[in-house]
Amino acid sequence: MLVVLANDLPAAVRGRMKLWFVEPRPNVFVSGLKDSVANEVVDYLYQHCSLSAGILIFKSLPKPPGYEIRTIGTPTRSITELNGLQLVFEKSGPGTLL
Repeated sequence: MLVVLANDLPAAVRGRMKLWFVEPRPNVFVSGLKDSVANEVVDYLYQHCSLSAGILIFKSLPKPPGYEIRTIGTPTRSITELNGLQLVFEKSGPGTLL
């Protein structure tokens, strides 16, 4: 499985992504591609997206923890690593407990 979250994609890249992915929300793409095709899509994104695209890529892996997270540019959410586990860091709003 491959999930791509973007701040801003070029129109040509977004159109191409719609060939392989379901877009449940603008700039959120989800697909169950095979690993070899998923790697090609990730390579395509690295080649055709600028750093301003702010992309988070979640790719499933056959080994623990079962996924890897990659970024292109500076996405609105940051990635942190805790004991080898990649996590998405979200700022908590007022009145929320951590």
